[in-house]
Amino acid sequence: MKSINLKRGVLVALFCLAFVTFSNAQKQRGNDRKAPPTFAELVEELDANEDGKLAKDELKGPLKENFTEIDTDEDGFITEKEFKDAPKPKRKERRSN
Repeated sequence: MKSINLKRGVLVALFCLAFVTFSNAQKQRGNDRKAPPTFAELVEELDANEDGKLAKDELKGPLKENFTEIDTDEDGFITEKEFKDAPKPKRKERRSN
């Protein structure tokens, strides 16, 4: 009788531990998302000539790929206002399981 209760107790404890671990993993997965960089962060990281603007040759990724759409005044630079007014990239669709 004691052996059965002990086994049952161990199984319940393992189940609870597995549930808590799974729940924490789910919460942490949602917190891994980074916020998009601010214009100031981009300038600090990418503005090679330190003029406060971003030229096409200083950029990479979606900003470089969509440069002509973002540079609305067509002066060859992305200013803070143009960056803020730029169309936001579309989110990737989730795969359904």
